[in-house]
Amino acid sequence: MDDRFDRRELLLHLGDMLQALNSVVSASSPDAKVRELVTQQESLQDFEVLGMVAPTMTVAELTAGVTSAFCRWPAALLATELDRNAFVSTIEHNLFEGNPDGWKTYVAHVRKRVAWFGKGLPKAESGARKKPVGAVTKEAGSDEPAPEVKTSWPWPRRDSPS
Repeated sequence: MDDRFDRRELLLHLGDMLQALNSVVSASSPDAKVRELVTQQESLQDFEVLGMVAPTMTVAELTAGVTSAFCRWPAALLATELDRNAFVSTIEHNLFEGNPDGWKTYVAHVRKRVAWFGKGLPKAESGARKKPVGAVTKEAGSDEPAPEVKTSWPWPRRDSPS
Protein backbone atom coordinates (compact mmCIF):
# COMPACT_ATOMS: atom_id res chain seq x y z
CA MET A 1 0.00 0.00 0.00
CA ASP A 2 1.29 3.46 -0.88
CA ASP A 3 0.63 5.39 2.29
CA ARG A 4 3.23 8.15 1.96
CA PHE A 5 0.57 10.87 1.83
CA ASP A 6 -1.06 9.56 5.02
CA ARG A 7 2.36 9.50 6.67
CA ARG A 8 2.94 13.09 5.58
CA GLU A 9 -0.41 14.17 7.03
CA LEU A 10 0.35 12.37 10.29
CA LEU A 11 3.72 14.09 10.48
CA LEU A 12 2.04 17.46 9.93
CA HIS A 13 -0.49 16.57 12.63
CA LEU A 14 2.35 15.73 15.03
CA GLY A 15 3.80 19.18 14.35
CA ASP A 16 0.41 20.80 14.99
CA MET A 17 0.08 18.95 18.29
CA LEU A 18 3.54 20.03 19.41
CA GLN A 19 2.81 23.61 18.42
CA ALA A 20 -0.48 23.55 20.34
CA LEU A 21 1.23 22.09 23.39
CA ASN A 22 4.00 24.68 23.23
CA SER A 23 1.45 27.48 23.03
CA VAL A 24 -0.52 26.18 26.01
CA VAL A 25 2.58 25.63 28.14
CA SER A 26 3.86 29.11 27.30
CA ALA A 27 0.53 30.69 28.16
CA SER A 28 -0.03 29.47 31.70
CA SER A 29 0.81 27.39 34.74
CA PRO A 30 0.75 23.56 34.84
CA ASP A 31 -2.40 23.44 36.98
CA ALA A 32 -4.51 25.64 34.67
CA LYS A 33 -7.40 23.95 32.84
CA VAL A 34 -6.76 23.76 29.09
CA ARG A 35 -10.35 24.40 27.98
CA GLU A 36 -10.60 27.48 30.23
CA LEU A 37 -7.38 28.82 28.71
CA VAL A 38 -8.76 28.36 25.21
CA THR A 39 -11.83 30.45 26.04
CA GLN A 40 -9.71 33.15 27.69
CA GLN A 41 -6.84 33.44 25.19
CA GLU A 42 -7.61 34.14 21.57
CA SER A 43 -4.21 32.86 20.42
CA LEU A 44 -5.13 29.33 21.57
CA GLN A 45 -8.45 29.22 19.73
CA ASP A 46 -6.70 28.39 16.45
CA PHE A 47 -5.82 24.95 17.85
CA GLU A 48 -9.08 23.03 17.41
CA VAL A 49 -7.83 19.98 19.27
CA LEU A 50 -7.53 21.96 22.51
CA GLY A 51 -11.31 22.30 22.57
CA MET A 52 -11.67 18.51 22.33
CA VAL A 53 -9.83 17.54 25.50
CA ALA A 54 -11.74 16.90 28.71
CA PRO A 55 -12.94 20.07 30.43
CA THR A 56 -10.99 19.11 33.55
CA MET A 57 -7.67 18.42 31.79
CA THR A 58 -4.84 20.57 33.10
CA VAL A 59 -1.82 21.85 31.21
CA ALA A 60 0.33 19.31 33.08
CA GLU A 61 -2.01 16.46 32.08
CA LEU A 62 -2.04 17.65 28.47
CA THR A 63 1.75 17.78 28.46
CA ALA A 64 2.01 14.23 29.79
CA GLY A 65 -0.70 12.98 27.42
CA VAL A 66 0.77 14.54 24.26
CA THR A 67 4.25 13.35 25.18
CA SER A 68 3.07 9.79 25.76
CA ALA A 69 0.77 9.70 22.75
CA PHE A 70 3.17 11.11 20.20
CA CYS A 71 6.71 10.26 21.38
CA ARG A 72 7.03 7.21 19.14
CA TRP A 73 5.47 8.77 16.04
CA PRO A 74 8.68 9.87 14.27
CA ALA A 75 10.18 6.37 14.34
CA ALA A 76 6.82 4.72 13.62
CA LEU A 77 6.28 6.94 10.59
CA LEU A 78 9.58 5.67 9.18
CA ALA A 79 8.81 2.01 9.86
CA THR A 80 8.30 -0.26 6.89
CA GLU A 81 4.78 -1.15 8.01
CA LEU A 82 2.56 1.49 9.55
CA ASP A 83 0.77 0.10 12.62
CA ARG A 84 -2.44 2.07 12.30
CA ASN A 85 -4.05 0.74 15.47
CA ALA A 86 -1.02 1.70 17.54
CA PHE A 87 -1.12 5.26 16.21
CA VAL A 88 -4.77 5.66 17.02
CA SER A 89 -4.99 3.81 20.32
CA THR A 90 -2.08 5.63 21.95
CA ILE A 91 -3.85 8.94 21.39
CA GLU A 92 -7.19 7.61 22.63
CA HIS A 93 -5.55 6.13 25.71
CA ASN A 94 -3.34 9.10 26.60
CA LEU A 95 -5.50 12.09 25.67
CA PHE A 96 -9.14 10.99 25.54
CA GLU A 97 -9.60 8.23 28.10
CA GLY A 98 -12.92 8.93 29.81
CA ASN A 99 -13.83 11.54 27.19
CA PRO A 100 -15.72 9.68 24.43
CA ASP A 101 -17.27 12.83 22.94
CA GLY A 102 -13.89 14.51 22.63
CA TRP A 103 -12.48 11.34 21.11
CA LYS A 104 -15.21 11.15 18.47
CA THR A 105 -14.66 14.79 17.58
CA TYR A 106 -10.89 14.27 17.40
CA VAL A 107 -11.23 11.22 15.14
CA ALA A 108 -13.53 13.15 12.79
CA HIS A 109 -11.00 16.01 12.76
CA VAL A 110 -8.06 13.77 11.81
CA ARG A 111 -10.14 11.81 9.27
CA LYS A 112 -10.44 14.96 7.18
CA ARG A 113 -6.80 14.29 6.26
CA VAL A 114 -6.28 10.57 6.97
CA ALA A 115 -9.38 8.59 5.97
CA TRP A 116 -8.51 5.39 7.88
CA PHE A 117 -7.80 7.09 11.21
CA GLY A 118 -9.83 5.47 14.01
CA LYS A 119 -11.43 2.81 11.80
CA GLY A 120 -11.17 -0.79 12.92
CA LEU A 121 -9.87 0.01 16.38
CA PRO A 122 -11.11 -2.53 18.93
CA LYS A 123 -13.77 -0.98 21.11
CA ALA A 124 -12.73 -0.31 24.68
CA GLU A 125 -15.40 -1.77 26.95
CA SER A 126 -15.93 0.65 29.82
CA GLY A 127 -12.22 1.32 30.22
CA ALA A 128 -11.29 -2.37 29.96
CA ARG A 129 -8.35 -1.69 27.66
CA LYS A 130 -5.47 -0.87 29.98
CA LYS A 131 -2.74 -0.41 27.35
CA PRO A 132 -3.00 0.97 23.86
CA VAL A 133 -2.90 -1.47 20.98
CA GLY A 134 0.68 -2.12 19.94
CA ALA A 135 2.14 -0.62 23.14
CA VAL A 136 5.78 -1.39 23.68
CA THR A 137 6.32 -3.68 26.65
CA LYS A 138 10.12 -4.04 26.57
CA GLU A 139 12.36 -1.62 28.42
CA ALA A 140 14.39 0.75 26.29
CA GLY A 141 17.85 -0.60 25.59
CA SER A 142 16.83 -4.24 25.97
CA ASP A 143 18.29 -6.90 23.72
CA GLU A 144 16.26 -6.67 20.55
CA PRO A 145 16.83 -8.50 17.28
CA ALA A 146 18.55 -6.68 14.44
CA PRO A 147 16.17 -4.60 12.31
CA GLU A 148 14.78 -6.09 9.14
CA VAL A 149 15.96 -4.97 5.73
CA LYS A 150 13.96 -1.94 4.66
CA THR A 151 12.02 -2.61 1.47
CA SER A 152 9.36 0.09 1.24
CA TRP A 153 8.80 3.77 1.90
CA PRO A 154 10.88 5.73 2.67
CA TRP A 155 13.40 3.24 1.36
CA PRO A 156 13.25 2.40 -2.35
CA ARG A 157 12.29 -1.11 -3.29
CA ARG A 158 15.16 -3.19 -4.53
CA ASP A 159 13.49 -3.60 -7.92
CA SER A 160 12.85 0.14 -8.42
CA PRO A 161 15.29 2.45 -10.23
CA SER A 162 15.64 4.93 -7.35
